[in-house]
Amino acid sequence: MIHADLSPAAYREATDYLAALDPDWARHIDTIGPCLHSAAPEREPFEALVRAVAYQQLHARAAEAILARMLALFPDAAFPEPEQLLATPPEVLRGCGFSASKLATVQGIAQARLDGIVPSREQAMTLTDDALIERLVSLRGVGRWTVEMLLIYCLERSDILPVDDFGVREGYRRLKGMDKAPTPAQLRSLGGVWSPYRTVASWYLWRA
Repeated sequence: MIHADLSPAAYREATDYLAALDPDWARHIDTIGPCLHSAAPEREPFEALVRAVAYQQLHARAAEAILARMLALFPDAAFPEPEQLLATPPEVLRGCGFSASKLATVQGIAQARLDGIVPSREQAMTLTDDALIERLVSLRGVGRWTVEMLLIYCLERSDILPVDDFGVREGYRRLKGMDKAPTPAQLRSLGGVWSPYRTVASWYLWRA
């Protein structure tokens, strides 16, 4: 089943559900207020993956600067097509701030889009979360977290829990006043009860 409802009504339903779980969730949600998660559903998966790679292991401002320099190379396009990225000399893209490893990943994603491995948005909308994760983690430099960001921010999937995300695990530690953050496996088990609202739960944990 594909859970893909991130409408305001769905946010309210999710917030009510999570707040009713226990006093810790209720208190945290009351402190943070309504869920203000914002997706970018107009983006193609190809663009979302390239953007996610730029953000890997970097502060948001640094990643945004890299992307801004890359986009400046293609003033006539909102975002470059795969063919354009592949036709750009590597040294030019490296000059935008991409490491050699990230550049290889971006070029691999571009080629995978041309080969049909990276689906169009229309195709992706018909694929389950697990099917997309299995398909895309086969690409060099694309891990589960990167695909989960695609699912959350591009495809508006509403039941995604990125257990490998430090912020989510640390958020749960703070929520519960724990001495140590749960492991990814522990959080996956703990988060089962948050389904089918795990995307909203993740949003609140990021803000803990």
